[in-house]
Amino acid sequence: MPEKAVHESRQSRSRQALATYFRRIARALGRGEPVPVDDAGTVTVDPAPEQEVEIELEREDGMVHFEIEMEWPETEGEINDDAAASKAAFELYTDSVDEWRWRLVHDNGNIIADGGGGYSDKRDAKSGIESVQRNAPGAHVIDISRDEEAPDEGGSDATFEIFRDTADEHRWRLRHDNGNVIADGGQGYASKQKAKQGLNSVKSNAPGAAVEEAGDGEPTDEEE
Repeated sequence: MPEKAVHESRQSRSRQALATYFRRIARALGRGEPVPVDDAGTVTVDPAPEQEVEIELEREDGMVHFEIEMEWPETEGEINDDAAASKAAFELYTDSVDEWRWRLVHDNGNIIADGGGGYSDKRDAKSGIESVQRNAPGAHVIDISRDEEAPDEGGSDATFEIFRDTADEHRWRLRHDNGNVIADGGQGYASKQKAKQGLNSVKSNAPGAAVEEAGDGEPTDEEE
């Protein structure tokens, strides 16, 4: 049977982003779960229990090639090239003062994240969404009430911060390394565990979530 490419991509990644991607693969392998092939998780592969692994490091025309290849009989694994990428969608809308905003809405109707502030330009709002999609999956989680600091290694260009508000409720926000808060939960939680569940939902659903323009920007029940 001739070779058939199911998925192929090529892009530049920082060392941090590469470490995050490999951790996602390692976590899925360790749990016996389908492995995400692309960042959005729209293509997954469920490998055989044991595989032939080939590692190759070579120099060619001034370039270094480091390749890791896994191989197993097709009948012992499963490929899904139409995987469910997310159980949520980003809604892009204008508010009452004609500023662009976004919110991440779960299939159950709950808003699980929003951008906090408004944008004068739709392109900036979309850039904010892309930053969350790119950074949320691998972001470290720290509790700033305990003066925790994110590890130097791994992670992404942003960090999830858990904190207590003035009403003594637990909240989370996703802060970029440049200091900007690029997403928050929009609500307080009675326990830290619930706050972590909220941000973990964003970690898993943001990367593959579709972006939909809401149109009139009418608030949902949770926003009123």
